[in-house]
Amino acid sequence: MDTRTLRLFLSLADTLHFGRSSEACHVSPSTLSRAIKQLEDSLGVELFLRDNRSVQLTPEGMRFAQYAREALQQWEQVRHSLLESASELQGEISVYCSVTASYSFLYSLLSRFRQLYPRVEIKLHTGDPEHAIARVQSGREEISIAARPAHLPTGVAFRPIDRTPLLFIAPASESSDTLGSEAQWSRQPMILPESGISRDRVNQWFIQRHIQPRIYAQVAGNEAIVSMVSLGFGIGVVPQIVLDNSPLADRVRVLPVSPALEPYEIGLFALERKLRSPLIRAFWSLLDNGPVTD
Repeated sequence: MDTRTLRLFLSLADTLHFGRSSEACHVSPSTLSRAIKQLEDSLGVELFLRDNRSVQLTPEGMRFAQYAREALQQWEQVRHSLLESASELQGEISVYCSVTASYSFLYSLLSRFRQLYPRVEIKLHTGDPEHAIARVQSGREEISIAARPAHLPTGVAFRPIDRTPLLFIAPASESSDTLGSEAQWSRQPMILPESGISRDRVNQWFIQRHIQPRIYAQVAGNEAIVSMVSLGFGIGVVPQIVLDNSPLADRVRVLPVSPALEPYEIGLFALERKLRSPLIRAFWSLLDNGPVTD
């Protein structure tokens, strides 16, 4: 069964950008454009509205995207079920995580998985961990690695890997060890995440202590926060796992605070219904063999 056209369509439906989709799918923009045109001709409707500046899904395109995702999910489940009963697992599985998580957890997981299932191809995508759950929910990835939010979305399964503290960090060149009073904290320039779990927790920490933070910058990406703090721009907040893997770790120092920020719980995310797939279940069960941190 040829599912290539459906996968090309879904990639474009997700990115709404011919250049990014063709690069992600390893085809030329003209090949992608021809595939979409042939699909539209076979269906008799336009799936995308496109001009020189934008690409948008039509209402028919939105309906077809739902069908395409369900069709591919059912196809993969049937194929994996047949393969499981006939021979060793094979196929492909997509995994999404941050660069830090790929250093800290994924290497050990993939090493185990490769030994057990050498015929399975892993498609790894890295990016902002804030998008990890959404990419699983949308069907773009089978599995992602990220921190568990306070409330897990309906239909999403989580399996913990490790816990890591959430830390305040300051430039190593600064001499003061602690910031005691609310006034001292309010005078310090803060470099905070734009959004996400760590931003929610540090906001709550400030509220509990009646501190109005002086925000110098709001940054996407924990690695960028470490860089800005190391250059002396202010105090930042990052998970310890990020600091442990940062080449700039010796240029910052951890500030002891009380109470401490609530730690991260990091683990695997997948759609509950996809755990019926033998391939997804095989990856999920890697944690049965013990810790994966180095």
